[in-house]
Amino acid sequence: MESGTTKEPAADSGRVALVTGASRGIGYAVAEALVARGDRVCITGRGEEALREAVARLGPDRVIAVAGKAHDEEHRAAAVARTMEVFGRVDFLVNNAGTNPVYGPLADLDLGAVRKIYETNVISALGFAQQTWHAWQREHGGAIVNIASVAGLAPSPFVGAYGMSKAAMVNLTVQLAHEFAPGVRVNAIAPAVVRTQFARALYEGREAEAAAAYPLGRLGVPEDIGGAAAFLTSAQSDWITGQTLVVDGGMFLTAGVH
Repeated sequence: MESGTTKEPAADSGRVALVTGASRGIGYAVAEALVARGDRVCITGRGEEALREAVARLGPDRVIAVAGKAHDEEHRAAAVARTMEVFGRVDFLVNNAGTNPVYGPLADLDLGAVRKIYETNVISALGFAQQTWHAWQREHGGAIVNIASVAGLAPSPFVGAYGMSKAAMVNLTVQLAHEFAPGVRVNAIAPAVVRTQFARALYEGREAEAAAAYPLGRLGVPEDIGGAAAFLTSAQSDWITGQTLVVDGGMFLTAGVH
């Protein structure tokens, strides 16, 4: 769910964020939350038209966009370089870009598709982290938030390869938190099913049934994750690093994982 217009942003915070995969869905909601608190933001995505529309909604005085594919090394470098050129800094990185082109048990999955998942979901996250580290954060500090998934914390019969990549992202979070400390905090968010186009195959045509499995009685919405990302890039989370924040409507309570 995306709002048609953004609330009047707060006074300029002086901070800058790069949010990947942010033309719609969770990434858009993250960018919206950061703009609303006064940050300037660079968003990325594959579609130029979708990015233009997102910038228009978010506010072109605070937001720029760089189109490209997350797994493309040149795109990652260009996105960070453009952020530095326009805004002069990059305090926060939110690695949201992801893909899941296949569903089904691992025994039958095409390995080429699995490689694509890892390139987009894991390698690109590390690549963006490297770029922002060398461009700004190593000398000036900041925070990184990786959008993982509950599928990376527990097995799933439908999204096993995706879950494997998100488990790697959780481990990447811990490793980067260790290596980038003390100046840069690195945390992850693990959502359950969020009502987005990306996840529609998991609930389309059966949303009421899917929502009934959650103690809080509904699926997530992008704003749930946007708020969590805003918290993890705020001063209120200054003593939190290397953690994975589960945002799941209580799903794990009934699954017996906790």
